[in-house]
Amino acid sequence: MTPLEENLERLEKEILAACRKAGRARGEVELMVVSKTYPAVTIAEAAALGLALFGENRVQEFAGKAAEVDPLRQRAEKPVRVHLIGHLQSNKAQRAAELFDAVDSVDSLRLAERLNEAAGKLGKRLPILLEVKLSPEASKAGLAPDSAESAQLLERLPDLENLQMRGLMTIAPLGVAEEETRACFRSLLEWRGRWAAAYPRLSLDVLSMGMSGDFALAIAEGATRIRVGTALFGARSYAQPA
Repeated sequence: MTPLEENLERLEKEILAACRKAGRARGEVELMVVSKTYPAVTIAEAAALGLALFGENRVQEFAGKAAEVDPLRQRAEKPVRVHLIGHLQSNKAQRAAELFDAVDSVDSLRLAERLNEAAGKLGKRLPILLEVKLSPEASKAGLAPDSAESAQLLERLPDLENLQMRGLMTIAPLGVAEEETRACFRSLLEWRGRWAAAYPRLSLDVLSMGMSGDFALAIAEGATRIRVGTALFGARSYAQPA
């Protein structure tokens, strides 16, 4: 058994235990593999174990490995899907729409409009999530849920016909007490409920929250998708190649 197989087996046991503790079925929680900083060969190794949903942080980084990953995306059985989960500048919307199967980090009306235009040119309907900022950390991106920007975006989304609204994403603050982490995840669930009632034309089925260190709490608070990298691949090296 390879180290990746061992890590996946352990992770699956932890996800199952978290689901059981929360009174939920394992099938209610989708596992996204965060493959940022890892080469295409690592994605292929994970895909060979049956993993099919991957998250990447940067347009430029994934552009460098997309050609190697494309055969996995085109395979007939369990094709790989790659989502952009990192912050996206609106001037890179066209390239992101070309490269990714979905963008999970939409955080402005301007970006949504750019992605809609780009997807239209490509003849595709691009799935998106809205990234919601529920942490006071300055480094966190996302929409303030009670802002005029979020209201304008939610009003406008049904008319952006080349986008497929799927749900919401958030990142909990790091290094805080468990209850603060839970409160962040609980808040996303609450905003989903408010927005689902206020904007019935939008689909908000996906709640993407929880990473390697806090996914069990996210599952307890209603996550439908967790984003895990370190627990599978080990600690990352962020050193840039020469």
